[in-house]
Amino acid sequence: MTFIDKLASRWRRADSLLCVGLDPDPSRFPAHLRDRPDAIFAFCAAIADATAPYACAFKPQVAYFASARAEDQLESLIAHLRRHYPDIPVVLDAKRGDIGATAEHYAREAFERYGADAVTLSPYMGGDSIAPFMAYADRGLFVLCRTSNPGGDDLQMLDVGGERLYERLARLAAQRWNGSGQLGLVVGATYPAELARVRALVGDLPILVPGIGAQGGDVQASVLAGQTAGGTGMLINSSRAILYASTGEDFAEAAAGAAQRTRDEINRFRRR
Repeated sequence: MTFIDKLASRWRRADSLLCVGLDPDPSRFPAHLRDRPDAIFAFCAAIADATAPYACAFKPQVAYFASARAEDQLESLIAHLRRHYPDIPVVLDAKRGDIGATAEHYAREAFERYGADAVTLSPYMGGDSIAPFMAYADRGLFVLCRTSNPGGDDLQMLDVGGERLYERLARLAAQRWNGSGQLGLVVGATYPAELARVRALVGDLPILVPGIGAQGGDVQASVLAGQTAGGTGMLINSSRAILYASTGEDFAEAAAGAAQRTRDEINRFRRR
């Protein structure tokens, strides 16, 4: 089963477009976990176990693990997810971007070392920086397009021959770069007009949408702008609002409640 097939199946079975971001910050962990040598794994696994019924995907951010010298815990976490929730895709948020042998090693890192179903990529170096990841024909690739941060305007809104750079990226990802049908795009919830424009350009390609919750993106505007005609096509990511819904011993239960409420709010605006 390809990543796209797995994701489409999860959209249907879970009736959810919610992607749960796993961005572990040990300074915000409950006190009873902080002294554990495997605290990052324990925290993220508990969050995943609690939120799995409401998630269409999980998205661990590799930098949060690497900065804590916890790559082994990331490996254990993804193994846990694949073992207990094999039908829920795992998107490794790595934003890699390089060429040649280096890109091949980044692809091996994402898909062989960590066993992710998909990975986020920076397209700044062009199509040959993406090609080594496409050698893994059953995996997915999410290319940065219109990001949720204000600084994205510095490049993404540049005029390039009568269109914005983010529009050019969207068309490349939907057409020339996507011969194998593996690509999706990253478009921030903080820019619903651009999200709607990307959807118009790319048809039914999956769009990973960060920026709701702590970053201030509007759920209704995002869903109305980014969903497909069938009411799917999106992975709407929420991280901190779910992870840190409580800093007490009830953190997992609080995360489950936050995930359910977010899933239900998203579903209020979906086409049925």
